[in-house]
Amino acid sequence: MMPQASSADFGLASDGAVLCADIGGSFIKFGFSQEPGKVEELERVPVPKSDWRELASAMRQLANKVDAGRTLPLGISTAGLVEPKTGVGLSANIPCLTGLPIAQAISRETGRSVFAANDADCLTLAEANDGAGRGHSVVFCIIIGTGIGGGIAVNGRILRGAGGVTGEWGHGPALNTSVEIGGKLQHVPRFSCGCGQSGCVDTIGGARGIEKLHQLFHGEECSSHRIIEGWQAGDAKSRETIEAYLQLVADPLAVAINTVGPSIVPVGGGLASADALIAALDEAVRTRILNRFERPLLVPAVRREDGGLMGAAVLARQGVADVRAA
Repeated sequence: MMPQASSADFGLASDGAVLCADIGGSFIKFGFSQEPGKVEELERVPVPKSDWRELASAMRQLANKVDAGRTLPLGISTAGLVEPKTGVGLSANIPCLTGLPIAQAISRETGRSVFAANDADCLTLAEANDGAGRGHSVVFCIIIGTGIGGGIAVNGRILRGAGGVTGEWGHGPALNTSVEIGGKLQHVPRFSCGCGQSGCVDTIGGARGIEKLHQLFHGEECSSHRIIEGWQAGDAKSRETIEAYLQLVADPLAVAINTVGPSIVPVGGGLASADALIAALDEAVRTRILNRFERPLLVPAVRREDGGLMGAAVLARQGVADVRAA
């Protein structure tokens, strides 16, 4: 399924210069990509989350500062889902995009060709084309941060499923209700998830989830950073928490990897910077999957800092190529 585009004029080659924007929960990062593999963040402004007109005005001003002639296409990475057929957004963090055909609406306001996809898909595009997944035919990029997300790229292009939901291994009742720690089984309740279900990986897989498990097992409030540091230093309580975390997360992730069949799994999100944790999760996952890898499968994403902008730039170039070929 090709990205949603406007009907504006496409006057550029598919490897030419493009504009790119990463619309996050707090800021719009706006950038310029002169050629594939390179992106420069030019400006960062607050997101008008609830006012579409203010958001449209901000996008128009940012784009016109760089390209007053309105010839350059614009790729957009945004928090929330983008329905592949209609381009309609669903965003809890940016309410004014919910129900809006994002690419078409911003195209009308900016007078240029626009392509839009969600932020996990854009990070996946960035990693598949210019990051850890470059050269791999199937890339499953996962996000482990405040929440759990993911995206799938095949031959450098994102796979966009029904409703824009693809690679979202963080949701659905997938968690075990017990883990083995020190030879004993520990009960783990199916915590309620923001998606409306219970027992989702999202409830324990991110930083807040590690803290929730530590509170459950030890009755202590402790930051995820301190728990991870304690685990690495040999603290017994922290070790039990992280051992439980690895079991709980590795099981559903192994199922997702068996289903998708990637040869590399770049990891983005805040916890991707915890190298020891990602290495331990990689080891736990590789013992659970059918395809045996002698090398790391889970690796920290290369484009963690600029993945939204880089992925949006890739999206714009691919969108131009698709429209020209149609």
